[in-house]
Amino acid sequence: MKIAQKYSHLNGEEYLIVHHNDLYNEIKDVIRNINAENFRTKVSKEKRKQGNNLLSPIELNEAFNKEFHKYNWQESRYNYYITLNRELMEKSILMPAKEQREFLLANGENTPIYSYNQTDFVKEKIAVEVQFGKYAFVAFDLFVKHMLFYSGGVINLGIEILPTKKMQSQMSSGVAYYEGEVYNVMRQGRNSPPVPLLILGIEP
Repeated sequence: MKIAQKYSHLNGEEYLIVHHNDLYNEIKDVIRNINAENFRTKVSKEKRKQGNNLLSPIELNEAFNKEFHKYNWQESRYNYYITLNRELMEKSILMPAKEQREFLLANGENTPIYSYNQTDFVKEKIAVEVQFGKYAFVAFDLFVKHMLFYSGGVINLGIEILPTKKMQSQMSSGVAYYEGEVYNVMRQGRNSPPVPLLILGIEP
């Protein structure tokens, strides 16, 4: 596969090139090592595509998992406690989860709510999400997950890998695609979300 398009938000790609160009090359190698045609195994039941052999999101995800793990990219989990008190949130967000809970209890939060988020691939504070799911999953990655990891000091950059519209047309309906998601980010303005991102559009 290849990177067909890319969008750098808040100098995401520039940061990657200057500080972690070796990791950028690993990501490019992972994409290049996957032959999408090997995963054209899903027989469509949709009216407009009935009987066509489509690219399988599940099998593509598994292929990316194997390739990233070859380069020692690991899953990362960020644990935290929820408070709706903005002042307490801002003071506690960089603390480890256990300290967050103790801090919130000491400051009047009687029942802090435990929660967590996880990212598939993290290395040297660079997070990568490979997304062949529905639109809502990508929006969550871009506007919640990457931002939460960034504000919590877990990552310095979030990378989202998406199929281009050309590739998405060879998949089931409803899969998010690069052009649409970049448009959604651009529509929010130059500084939203407030986290450096690199969005990569891939295709066979």
